[in-house]
Amino acid sequence: MVRVKRGNVARKRRKKVLSLAKGFRGTHSKLFRVANAQVIKALKYAYVGRKEKKRQFRKLWIIRINAAARSIENTKYSSFIHKIKKSNIKLNRKMLSQLAILDLPTFRQLHTEIFNLIKVN
Repeated sequence: MVRVKRGNVARKRRKKVLSLAKGFRGTHSKLFRVANAQVIKALKYAYVGRKEKKRQFRKLWIIRINAAARSIENTKYSSFIHKIKKSNIKLNRKMLSQLAILDLPTFRQLHTEIFNLIKVN
């Protein structure tokens, strides 16, 4: 049987893990076993963080829309969103919050149009 020399493959694997661990403190970036554990943990946190970021942004958008809606006619966020859905306007929360921040007159006009539409129907 021919002997398999794994030095090259093992070195590449260790090098890959140690390169991912660059910037970690102390032995967490120097020793393979410790670095491997930390890289696995860091990748897990990164995965969770990407999901968390989406939640945080949605919360922020809701807060901004609520503040803008309350500043116009003291309208609650929930009733504002309900009326948007009822009047079949396809603007998502991200776009609504951008309108509320960057173009308040347009947001105010949208708000009044929605409430006028609902009152008519």
